[in-house]
Amino acid sequence: MDAVAKGDCGDKGTWGYRDYGDTEMPRGQETATLRTKPEYEDRSTPGILAQRGGHTRTTGTVNRGDVGTGPPEDGDRGSTSTAGPERTWGHRDTRGPARRRRPERGEAAGPPPSPTGSPKSSGTDFGLARRLLGFELRDLTRWHRFVRLLHRPQDPAALGAFRAAFGLLMALDVPQERGLGHLDQRYLDGLDVCRFPLLPFLQPLPLDWMYLLYTIMFLGALGIMLGCCYRLSCVAFLCPYWYLLLLDKTSWNNHSYLYGLLGFQLALLGADRYGSVDGLFRPRKRNAHVPLWNYTLLRAQVFIVYFIAGLKKLDADWVEGFSMGTLARHWLFAPFRLVLSEELTSRLVVHGGGLVLDLSAGFLLFFDATRPLALVFVTYFHCMNSQLFSIGMFSYTMLATNGLFCHPEWPRRLLSRCPLWLQGWLPSTKPPQPSPDCHYRGSGAQGGLQLRQHLAAAFTILYVLEQLFLPYSHFITQGYNNWTNGLYGYSWDMMVHSRFHQHVKITYRDGLTGEVGYLKPGAFTQSRRWRDHADMLKQYSACLSQLLPRYNVSQPQIYFDVWVSINERFQQRLVDPRVDLVRAPWSPWTPTPWLLPLLVDLSPWRQRLQELEAQLDGHTDTVFIADFPGLHLENFVSEDLGNTSLRVLRGKVLVELVEQQQNYSLQEGEGMQLPAGQYHKVHTVSPEPSCYMYLYVNTTALELERNLTRLRELRERVRNGTEQSPLPPELRPLLGEPPPTGVPLDPVVSLFLRREQREQRREQESSLAQRLRRFLRRKFFLFRRSALMTLIALRNLALGRPSPERLAQEVAFASWRGEEEARPETNSGAQRGPEL
Repeated sequence: MDAVAKGDCGDKGTWGYRDYGDTEMPRGQETATLRTKPEYEDRSTPGILAQRGGHTRTTGTVNRGDVGTGPPEDGDRGSTSTAGPERTWGHRDTRGPARRRRPERGEAAGPPPSPTGSPKSSGTDFGLARRLLGFELRDLTRWHRFVRLLHRPQDPAALGAFRAAFGLLMALDVPQERGLGHLDQRYLDGLDVCRFPLLPFLQPLPLDWMYLLYTIMFLGALGIMLGCCYRLSCVAFLCPYWYLLLLDKTSWNNHSYLYGLLGFQLALLGADRYGSVDGLFRPRKRNAHVPLWNYTLLRAQVFIVYFIAGLKKLDADWVEGFSMGTLARHWLFAPFRLVLSEELTSRLVVHGGGLVLDLSAGFLLFFDATRPLALVFVTYFHCMNSQLFSIGMFSYTMLATNGLFCHPEWPRRLLSRCPLWLQGWLPSTKPPQPSPDCHYRGSGAQGGLQLRQHLAAAFTILYVLEQLFLPYSHFITQGYNNWTNGLYGYSWDMMVHSRFHQHVKITYRDGLTGEVGYLKPGAFTQSRRWRDHADMLKQYSACLSQLLPRYNVSQPQIYFDVWVSINERFQQRLVDPRVDLVRAPWSPWTPTPWLLPLLVDLSPWRQRLQELEAQLDGHTDTVFIADFPGLHLENFVSEDLGNTSLRVLRGKVLVELVEQQQNYSLQEGEGMQLPAGQYHKVHTVSPEPSCYMYLYVNTTALELERNLTRLRELRERVRNGTEQSPLPPELRPLLGEPPPTGVPLDPVVSLFLRREQREQRREQESSLAQRLRRFLRRKFFLFRRSALMTLIALRNLALGRPSPERLAQEVAFASWRGEEEARPETNSGAQRGPEL
């Protein structure tokens, strides 16, 4: 028994780890052992439900309930515990004849041993299921067995490590992606801003109170990290977090939604039982077991994130390589481009690799044999994502979830390797103590289960089913469906759709006078997400109808003309530009009638569009347009675009030159030159949608590049002595000399010198040390401003606001970003050129 109590069981058998869930408490000690040091340490490695158990061998006399699967319960056939190796029914013990324990009263006798010594088929099934899944299939056949399974005792170490990591990452997230660093710019009092809450009655608090709300959320994240006042900290973090998330739909994304879910789950779990401040003051909670459902809930959530994201990537656009077509050009994929072309890198590595990893990551993390491989690929995947996208703490949060799939005691093992003098300041490395929240075999089959354990099992099932259903629930909330289903943020369709907006026009009409005017796209807003969602366009138009009367526009009518390309398709309209959205109907439960459909029939054109673009030279750009019958595009050709033409690819259009009052009819394959500096309209007159393309050359930019090239060549000739004629005074700054007095600096020369200076600075700061320095400097001033602005707001709430002059000085001090960024860029001395 001493060897067992110390965690040394000799031969660890097949898997090398004991399963505490198969350990029975000795009779009469169920209550007592809850207050004493546990006799066994849980070294199982749960998958989503449980981990694979192993055969355990002990020496000496072993009492019933010490090691083994315990007595059969409710007629279940189980193994018996004797001295020597653990015996499971159906597996032969070659060291001698098996001794059978006499069944107790009310207990079904086990089956006789097989005469041939071969395992029974059912025993083999139980063993295989246990090795693969961590539990036997019979644990799912009855409700009370399933409840016992979910309440098997587990080591709390991995759960405590994730809690600490999650709290730290959320504390770092508050000043950054949650927006504490620029909160005054978003919620300044009296600011005329159109907001997009999910629930119409949600409104932001006054600015100083918003800072207080963020302070509570930040302190809640710190409390979660430390495990201090744990439940209260979870509530303090979750309430402000979900309020801010629901307050602004434009900030929704999948990882922000995931943070809220993980925080909600942690509030229900016993994640404060290891490495927490609460454990220092509550001995019964310190280093106590947690039930298996605590791990099951988090693992299931992470599995759903990976797997549903993989299912969403089975979309044809992703499989064909159109979702992230330009991502392969990033420097992170340079090693792949050494052996593959850019196109193959995009299709095989970016799209194919992302699809395979998302579909398989959850399964690979589940099994012991494949987990090391999964950890390597998942870690590499998230490290790449942290450099590819601006996704805040998401990559690091997903890296922190990797530890949930490993052996639950891995933090304990890691800390046990630290020096003895340091272990006194670290979380305990001793085996965990029993917990009343767990179910031990000795507590009975059904009588030992409490009501809260049944409720916990039911909640686990309902939560997992809800998370599986929600990504496909868009048939209910049809009003939020656009070209893609639902609001972006809870469907796990990460990076599946990329958009490019070519043209956005907002037209208003005075309802009384009929006067027509135009608004700058994005007026009175702080985001551009509204361009892609019909519900936000409806909210935006309602907000504009309330703001425009202040500018002498009575009963305004609002019309949107939004052109967008999704996954490299044609640019096309999102909504009908003839519909006044102020009075247009919209409901979250019915399809939006004024939303135009995506022209999926034109999707096969994407390959041809890529071929057409490949035929162009480096100075010519193109835009591909698709429009609906009966509609027209009004466009203006800038004077900088001196060579602009239109060519019809499909259908029939009528080109109207507004100033010249001339019309030109064009069919498939025909084209025409468009005058610069004038408006024109392209009407679709064919019964089917028309497709056409603009070809244009920015003559101003082309001429500028030619001039810069001439200046560069001239300077090289002067430096190597091949240029004999003297430079004119306005070109002397090319050699680092100041311009003569009274001679203005040529604008082209000024631009040339600024480019040269920028390239030199980029070369100097391209080292890893310089990039790290800039990163740390940027984060330091962000956190500095967050802290100072928060202190100013809390002072205002406690003592009142000072004078506007004093407040402006305090805000300026908080916004200071250092001497290097505060002073203007100057060039002093003849060698560095004139001041620019």
